[in-house]
Order: sequence, then structure tokens, then C-alpha cells
Amino acid sequence: MPASPPRETLRAHGQEQVLRFWDELDEEARAALVADLEAVDFDQLAELRGGDRSEKVDASKAVPPAGLVTTPRTDEQRDEWARARTTGEELLAGGKVGVVLVAGGQGTRLGYDAPKGTFPVGPLSGASLYEVFAKQLLARSRRAGRSVPWFVMTSHATHAPTVAFFEEHGHFGLDPADVHFFQQGTMPACDAETGDLLLAEKHRLATSPDGHGGVLTALERAGLLSLCRDRGIERLFYHQVDNPLCRVCDPLFLGLHALRDSELSTKVVPKRSPEEKMGVVVDVDGVTRIIEYSDLPDDVARRTNEAGELDVRAGNIAVHVFDVAFVERLLEGGGASLPFHVANKKVPHLGESGNPVEPETPNAHKYERFVFDALPHARNALVLEIDRRDEFAPVKNALGSDSPATSLVASTARSRDWIVAAGASVPDNVPIEIDPLFALDADDVAEKVASGTTFDGPVLLTE
Repeated sequence: MPASPPRETLRAHGQEQVLRFWDELDEEARAALVADLEAVDFDQLAELRGGDRSEKVDASKAVPPAGLVTTPRTDEQRDEWARARTTGEELLAGGKVGVVLVAGGQGTRLGYDAPKGTFPVGPLSGASLYEVFAKQLLARSRRAGRSVPWFVMTSHATHAPTVAFFEEHGHFGLDPADVHFFQQGTMPACDAETGDLLLAEKHRLATSPDGHGGVLTALERAGLLSLCRDRGIERLFYHQVDNPLCRVCDPLFLGLHALRDSELSTKVVPKRSPEEKMGVVVDVDGVTRIIEYSDLPDDVARRTNEAGELDVRAGNIAVHVFDVAFVERLLEGGGASLPFHVANKKVPHLGESGNPVEPETPNAHKYERFVFDALPHARNALVLEIDRRDEFAPVKNALGSDSPATSLVASTARSRDWIVAAGASVPDNVPIEIDPLFALDADDVAEKVASGTTFDGPVLLTE
């Protein structure tokens, strides 16, 4: 049956202009355009055309989060951390944990024309980001005595090459049945002045990913929350693809989340300076939330405490633990708890006559959700401050800070720290890499590397 466009809906919302090339399209192209249009929530779009509906917060009131947990200094705190690690291990052994990896981005900013997750980060092995995380998950599963399901969120651009990459590498030793790929949602781009839907091609709308906050609705749409219920999974460990030092399924973090009865927990690192471009976890009027660095007043960003440290310093590294029940509650009523943010962007599109337009200035509105907007809705939001040197060295930029070069230096430094802590020695400035299947932390290295061992050159410790 020939594809038929939703003309009445388009007319009601003043969007009939998207059909201006309809008569030129063949049946396949018409079907593609109809599919794009049927995916649009026109009522929602009409609301968004009224402007950014995200909550406005008085950032001048920002103070350190009440739920901030730092390195233990007392016996009582050390006891809690020991209990937390045990609790986290028990959650993993009981099959109560799943992992969500957000991996929808391309390596464009790295000058790398492929999904970012395939980017090589192993100092000696050349292991990809995906391999680093997969081997951590495999090691955790072996230790727990059962598999930990992995939910990998891709995008339209990265889905097929990501699936192919995993198949090519045998899912890095994981059972393919435990690796679930699902796609991030998209939102149409609208002309900033008229609100008109823009066309990328005569038969396709101009769209963009709906933000990392879209992961929650994408999980539900893919049936993965139902899978969690069926398997008895109660908590989801969430992280993004660009940080090779992330401790996947960190038992301490999982255990603290459980012991503190938190619905959403967040890892942070102390900001290096007021200017560092990181969102910060704060309390405003008693509510824990994340404020983007660009929205934080300069005097608040520079304020120091009695110890001379930045007062508002809890930098967000996008590592969280969610209660599944909390996610389900957020999604009640269509997931309205996470608002869309409106951004003015340059969006290439087709002009009235079908000619390509490459705008030189922002011309369109894009709409996206942020996963951290869930924080204000969570009970007992826990914020765990960790050592940047041990857990955070993202690969974001081709050069400078947060680049492959700085991440490699950080990865090597952490491996050297673990080896030295075991009582071994290794020359400075030599490449070092510790395969996650060999060791997940310094304690593992100490069990496998004898004190007094001397390494003379490049060090690759593998299974």
C-alpha cells in the first residue's frame, strides 16, 4: 500500500511545508519521509517551540552537596567502606546489577572517522575503549560467578559499525546473549525563527540525538527495563564511552549506593580550577543537582573553604548508579521528569527550492535531555568523590587537555602506581599497560606481582 503522509496532523501544526517535494519522490523515499514524520510527537514539539522548559535554578545559592562522601578518615568511615565493598560484590554475585554504556558518539573531535568506542587507547596493546570496558565486565562477571548484562546505547550513526566491531572481535569474550545494543532516540531540528521542521534531504527530516538523558526512554523502548525486571536486576551502573579509567561495576560505589538507600548516585572528582569546563554537583535550596560550568556565577566558582579548596568543586564525570525502580518512576507519564533543553545550533538543511544550505550562524533549535536532570528527583542522592588520577582521564579532544595523549599518560601513571604499591619497581617513562583480565585494581596486582620484582622495559601484564 502506498505511503500516505499525516496531512491533517501537519496542517494542524503548520508543518505542511515538509511535503513540498512529495510529488518528486518515489515510493521508497515517500515511505522514508512518512516514517520520519510518524516518529515526531507534534504536540510535544509545539510545547518546545515555546522555549526551554527546563527548570531555572538560582546558581548563586549553590553549596557543596550534603550527600558528598569523601575518602574515609575515621575507623567508622573505613568500616563503612569495607561493608560497602562486600555489599557491592554481593549485588554482583546475586545478579542484581546491569551496566549501561552510552556510546552514541563518533570520534569526529578526535579526527577519527568511526564510533568513538572503537578508538584505540591501550598504551601497548592498542585495545579500543570497547575492549577495555568489555574486559572489565568479563573480569567482574568471573569474580561474581555469573554474567553481568551489558546495555550498549548506540546512535543511528554508530549502531551498525558498533555491532559489526563487536562481532569481529568475538564480543571480547563475553556471551553475545548478554550484550544488548539499543539505539538512542532522535529529535527533529526546527528553524529558530519560524519553528518549521527542517529537511536534511527531500525525503528525510533533519534530526539529531536526543541527548544522554534519552537513554532512559531508549531502554524502555528497547524492552530492556522489562528484561531487568525479568532477571531481577535492581541497579544499573551507567557510564559514558570516553573514559578508559572508569571502574565498571565498582563494588564500592554499588555498595555505598545500596547502604545509603540512594536512588541515584554520582561519582565526582575535585575540579582542578574554577575555569575547568565541568558541570558541578551542588545543593541549591536543599536539592542536589548538577549545574553546567557555564551557568555557575564566577564568584561561586572561585569561592574557597577554610582549607583553601574550591568550595563548589564536585566535578561531574558522568558515572552513576540508578535504581531500576527509580528509572521506572521517572518514565511514568512519558518521561516528563527529564525536561528538554533547547540549543541554538547551525543545522545544514534544504532550502525552499531544494538547494543545500550551510548556515554560517546558528539557524535552528535542537532539543536534548540530560541524564543528570534526574538528580533532583532522587531520594538520598549520594555523591562519591574519587581520585581523578585513579579513575578519570577522558578522551574528548584531538589535542591538549582530555586528549588521547593526556589519557595515555594517565593510564600509564595509574598502572605504575599499582605496580609500585605491590612493592615492585619499574623505570620512569616506559610504556605500561595492565589488562583488566589480569588486574582490576592495585590489590589484584599485589596478589599477582611479587614484591621486589623489577621490570626493565615496557610492561604489558596480561591474563
